[in-house]
Amino acid sequence: MNMGNSAVCGWLLRPAESYVRWVLAVVLVAAVVRVGLASPQGGMDNAIVVRAAEAWLDGRSPYADRHFLYLPGAVLAAVPQALLPADVVRFLVPAGVTAGLVGGWVCALRVYGVPLRSRFAGYGLLGLALGFAPFGHLVQLGNWTAGSALALPCALLLVCRGRWVAAGLVIGAAVAVKPLLAPVLLLFVFARRWRALAAAVGVPALVSAVAALAMPDPAGFFTRTLPFLLRGEDSFVRLYEASPAAVLARLGVPESGAALLAGGAAAAGVWCAWRRWGRGEEEGGAAARVVECAVMLMLSAFLVSRPSYDHYLLVVLPLLLAGVLAPGAAARGPWFWVALVPQVPGFTWPWLEPGTRRAFKDAVTLCVLAGTVGWACARAVTPVSAGPPAARESSVPGSRTAF
Repeated sequence: MNMGNSAVCGWLLRPAESYVRWVLAVVLVAAVVRVGLASPQGGMDNAIVVRAAEAWLDGRSPYADRHFLYLPGAVLAAVPQALLPADVVRFLVPAGVTAGLVGGWVCALRVYGVPLRSRFAGYGLLGLALGFAPFGHLVQLGNWTAGSALALPCALLLVCRGRWVAAGLVIGAAVAVKPLLAPVLLLFVFARRWRALAAAVGVPALVSAVAALAMPDPAGFFTRTLPFLLRGEDSFVRLYEASPAAVLARLGVPESGAALLAGGAAAAGVWCAWRRWGRGEEEGGAAARVVECAVMLMLSAFLVSRPSYDHYLLVVLPLLLAGVLAPGAAARGPWFWVALVPQVPGFTWPWLEPGTRRAFKDAVTLCVLAGTVGWACARAVTPVSAGPPAARESSVPGSRTAF
């Protein structure tokens, strides 16, 4: 796609110097080793899933631990870790999380046609690793959100290449382990890609059904986990939720009012995503249309979902950042960068530094980012070229006419 003709864009798209790749490798490897030395099971969040797998191997219900919030397929996926020595797992998990984040960045770059050996590719990943605190948090926790951070850019890359069913299978495989990408199903609805939607729904349904039959408590996810989520989880987990529904309640807003405000914001976000899809490729081309629509759907879910953590932003941020060289991209606006300021490591925020108050900074980032992308989706855009509306509203390669 057209990346612009400015000198800055030209410089960024040139091949990166060798030292950039060496610095990047040192930064990523150092993070993996640091977490491996400090976390016997690869991180606190990964340990929860591994304990669930160990419980299943012992004949107990994995859902006895109320902090295990994954679908039954995750239990079987974690079994290899439960069988491996702890000295292997402690380094394997942070390495896998880092690889997932790097893979997601690579796919995001390919969505926009950015060369992988360019300076922008190297400096962008270095900026994410060093300048965006949730990157380090995710590696440290070993959270399986890394799978979604890889799956969404990969699926959108397939969509841009017209392979909708394959994209649906990728989304379905990710949802089968962790239902974080479920909001993206609306993208298939907007595009009227019913076979892709069936694939995205059928894979997790089949995997969950088969895995649940192998559990001593087949309905545990519905009888234990869902009620726990609907109650807003426990007091410990609530301290780290970035959803406005959780943060406003901590500030004294009645829970019903906070939930109503968050729900209204999420509904507005879905409308913005629908409007962006209906606008076609008037500005930015097929990649911008697909990315902005999918990202807006995810951010809308983060606004209202419980839980909603800072590392969830790594599912959408690489996609936004990878498009910063494209004309009209949401990341070109000043508010995109303002939204990221609270996540700069080492930046001191008065009265917010204790870990239990970090959610307030995360909520600011989430809300400002959602507002920025929502405005980019909903704004009126002057068509790039003249001609009848039908010619300007061509859909993504392989897709049908937008509505």
